[in-house]
Amino acid sequence: MDLKLLYGENADVQSKINRIEKLKDVFYVGEGCKPTHVFSSSGRAEILGNHTDHNHGLVMVASISCDVIACVKKRDDTIVKICSENYPPVEVDISDLSPKRSELGTSDALARGVARAINDRGFEIKGFTAYTTSNIFKGAGVSSSAAFEVLTCEIFNVLYLDGKLTDVDRAVISQYAENVYFGKPCGILDQSGISIGSLVKLDFNNPTQPTIKKLTPPKGYTLVLTNTGGSHAQLTSHYAQIRKDMEEIAQYFGKNVLRDVPKSDFIKSLPTLKRRYSGRAIMRAMHFYNENDRVNVAEKALELGDTATFIKAINESGLSSLTLLQNCHVPGDVQQPVVLGIEISREIIKDGAVRVHGGGFAGSILAFVSDGEVKNYVRFMKNVFGNNNVFEASIRNVGTTLIEVL
Repeated sequence: MDLKLLYGENADVQSKINRIEKLKDVFYVGEGCKPTHVFSSSGRAEILGNHTDHNHGLVMVASISCDVIACVKKRDDTIVKICSENYPPVEVDISDLSPKRSELGTSDALARGVARAINDRGFEIKGFTAYTTSNIFKGAGVSSSAAFEVLTCEIFNVLYLDGKLTDVDRAVISQYAENVYFGKPCGILDQSGISIGSLVKLDFNNPTQPTIKKLTPPKGYTLVLTNTGGSHAQLTSHYAQIRKDMEEIAQYFGKNVLRDVPKSDFIKSLPTLKRRYSGRAIMRAMHFYNENDRVNVAEKALELGDTATFIKAINESGLSSLTLLQNCHVPGDVQQPVVLGIEISREIIKDGAVRVHGGGFAGSILAFVSDGEVKNYVRFMKNVFGNNNVFEASIRNVGTTLIEVL
């Protein structure tokens, strides 16, 4: 595979080759044999559609140029062994595919859950050995867990299924593993963006078969992610509450999700909703409807080459997440690093956009910055948040993929 499809036209391809060759050597030292396949699974950037996927909304997401690569070899038994650089090894016997309470929140759970979902589709699989290394940005909210899930799924897909799983199949399987086995009630945005690749609009009206439309990214802008600090470890309840608030409003109309409630019905019912529900729940529903509209506006803008309108939609999304969705800081946190990062960015960026990235409450922000400003912006943000917390990225053209057969 042409590595520029993964890492961009301006990538140092030789350094990428060297990284793969080094991992092959690590595999040989560990296993006493050579791997047979090399895979890549990327990080992802959420461009628009903040917390809309779980209510069957619209999103815009992109796979980006950081990734986890894996050197892999089939096994004759049912052991899945994954040795990841700087992490304890995963070793799971997939002859037993029942969920394990002791594995909640672990990579073992993800591997077992992926195997279970594939098995439930009627496929017979055995084990494999994989060695991985990752340069996915730490703490930037680019979904290293989803990259791991989709990678595991694609390894099974290539080794045992002759590639029968589609991009959407891989995303659905990976979400199942994270929801049911890992224990995190995530939507399917992360897995979809990583599995499909490129910049895409996803319509989750049917969440197991989302409508996919690939788009052309705007030229003249660089994607910059900044880890503003804070841990996601204690935030699951906050993420879950967003979904709960939105679905509480939907249930007033006899529906399970807001996508099934026309916006006009929601607006007409605001006086009654105000008497029955919290202002926060109502505002989060407002965000859902307005965010869906923004995705459609941004899609049309990209098709027309109207970059200014696309950038405006991203800025408006950021403001909506801050004021309506309210996922830019943890209640009671006086440090508020995400909000601080956003407001500093607004002061610096003259031509571009900024918004919270991903689940929010802590972690990262995303900025589209004009190429003429990006060096100054990156330099300033590194001075504030640290050299290791600001990352430039390009949108990559393919999703999780087999790179090489050896």
